[in-house]
Amino acid sequence: MKLLSVFLAIVSFCFALRAAGPAEKPQPEKCVVAFTPADEQKSIPERYRLDAHKFESEMTLKKSMPLSGVDIYEVRFPSPVKTSHPVNNTVHAEYYRPTQDGPFPCVLILDITAGDMTISRTMARHLAKCGIGGVCVHMAYYGPRRPNGSRERLLSYDMERTFEATRQTVLDLRRAVAWMESRPEINKKNLGIMGTSLGSFLAALTAEMEPKLNRVAVVLGGGDFIDGYHDHPKAAPYFKLMECLGITQEVMKEAIAPVDPITCAANLKDRKVLIIAAKKDEIVPPKMAENLWNATGRQKLIWLNAGHFTASLYFLSGLNNVVEHFKAD
Repeated sequence: MKLLSVFLAIVSFCFALRAAGPAEKPQPEKCVVAFTPADEQKSIPERYRLDAHKFESEMTLKKSMPLSGVDIYEVRFPSPVKTSHPVNNTVHAEYYRPTQDGPFPCVLILDITAGDMTISRTMARHLAKCGIGGVCVHMAYYGPRRPNGSRERLLSYDMERTFEATRQTVLDLRRAVAWMESRPEINKKNLGIMGTSLGSFLAALTAEMEPKLNRVAVVLGGGDFIDGYHDHPKAAPYFKLMECLGITQEVMKEAIAPVDPITCAANLKDRKVLIIAAKKDEIVPPKMAENLWNATGRQKLIWLNAGHFTASLYFLSGLNNVVEHFKAD
């Protein structure tokens, strides 16, 4: 009889689901966002400036995680830069919103070079569980912004294309800051940005161009590419070749200055900056972390006894440092 009762209960439940029909698809929340520069942008190179303007955005509930106290939304808005690839002209992001009442801090999160957002999403989920909003933003030509069949990438051997994709990503993120400001549950006075590996360079560069980002976390990154890689075993032969051709380090530094966080690092001296670096980093020379630390006012620098990839062993402790950094008053 007990087995029959269970069977009937399951059948009744299935019929109830069928009668209810498929769940309604969440409707996007649309709004017009106003971008307003924080100042006259005199400390910002012209290529990264944005004048006051408005743009449309939409946000759609993707998933609720009641046990974690987190709701995940998909966010979309147009890029201020128009490229020849239409799919790249829409910025895609995921907003991890704590279900608690605001206002709470919020952080833009950027991924690694070959990232599929796994690292960023994990970070955002952890931050949201700790009461900090997280917005994972796809950089130019990443994820849904990558054209099918195209070899276009943010990083390429074509310096001009790399520079333009970098510029687009920075301007996209400046719009993302305006979007965060438009949200009533987000504390407009406590906005931050963080990135890992490639994302850390874009995060530092964006913070230098957007004064409203008052907290910055650089994970496995740094600044001054030429100085940092000059003595790197894999890069040294290329530097010697360039020097034989009469191209000095000064010329190389000037050429790469528009995308090097070291160029405008002084803009971060009045912000809260956390740098987490690996002592044995084989990808990003530790010297680059020191360079950025010195140039941003020698704030907080945490060294991990690891390489670029083995730094993942410190993932949890690193996250705790990040939470403390963005949550501190």
